Amino acid sequence: MSQVSVRNLWMEYPGQTVLERIDLEIASGEFCVLIGPSGCGKTTFLRLLLSMEQPTRGEILLDGENLPVEPGPDRGVVFQRYSVFPHLTVIQNVILGLEFARSRGLGKLFGVARRQALEEAERCIESVGLAASRDKYPSQLSGGMQQRLAIAQTLIRKPKLLLLDEPFGALDPGTKHQMYDLTTRLWQEEKITVFMVTHDLKEAFTLATRVLTFDKVRIDPGAPGAYGATITFNLPLGKKHEFSASP
Repeated sequence: MSQVSVRNLWMEYPGQTVLERIDLEIASGEFCVLIGPSGCGKTTFLRLLLSMEQPTRGEILLDGENLPVEPGPDRGVVFQRYSVFPHLTVIQNVILGLEFARSRGLGKLFGVARRQALEEAERCIESVGLAASRDKYPSQLSGGMQQRLAIAQTLIRKPKLLLLDEPFGALDPGTKHQMYDLTTRLWQEEKITVFMVTHDLKEAFTLATRVLTFDKVRIDPGAPGAYGATITFNLPLGKKHEFSASP
């Protein structure tokens, strides 16, 4: 399960309100795309879902429980800039997440545990189309392949929520469409809830089951930071999440 509830959420900084009065109910398995003008709090909202920041007021619940105060493996994130380790190969980048999770003291696995983790990592890089590049370094990969690697790094931890912050903004049109197909397939196979920020309306309506528009509805010209953005449109698109039957 990965149901998200947001209740009267506010995010304020000294002299500036970024978000206000956010109320939201998202069912498990939705693909939510966040759109709106630059600076209206979309990325801030992702940071709150990730627990990189704490709301000033209100609460966020995941499956009925308050989010932990720190980021955890239940929420994975992929940014526009490729968050991969340049000194590690593809397989080393992916297995690293399992090593940190399963051997917190040493950050390294040995024997049977390492063989099992390696098998999981192999399956993960195969699922994102990088099996033939398992021993390459990020500098030897194209932009699209590096983003596939970043997605594999996130999925190996099996998060409940996948948070995407303009992940395809730096890619050429042909590579973007390949990434759309990959992201949609993985979303369906992994049965996770997705929140993605984009400025591309076509991208939003291509991928989303629900589009959330962030904007300011209250403006004070004399105090531009007095009011924050809220969700002005919550548009379900009527798409069905076609999960495959469980074995």
